[in-house]
Amino acid sequence: QVQLVESGGGLVQAGGSLRLSCAASGIILSIKAMGWYRQTPGKQRESVASITGGGNTNYEDSVKGRFTIAMDNAKNTAYLLMNTLKPEDTAVYLCYVVVWGSPPYWGQGTQVTVSS
Repeated sequence: QVQLVESGGGLVQAGGSLRLSCAASGIILSIKAMGWYRQTPGKQRESVASITGGGNTNYEDSVKGRFTIAMDNAKNTAYLLMNTLKPEDTAVYLCYVVVWGSPPYWGQGTQVTVSS
């Protein structure tokens, strides 16, 4: 069983920064990828950023140049540094981890609110 614990969300003014963390624990032999989706009411869940165990990253177009994802393989922890935040970044951010041979595991979600 794999558990994810997210932290780092909150309220910030437009132009500010937040850092999300996502720590995976449990029986983890090898992480294939970690990342975040975000969800707002009435909108489809969208992928924000992802990183593979080998360090390859991928970003949603609207966050490129503003968000940076990183992973500490020794700690099974991913980080999402979000700079120059905009009101449209407001959402619940959901972390996930893909472990080889298993479906994705999801965190509990953390609220990010950006005020204008």
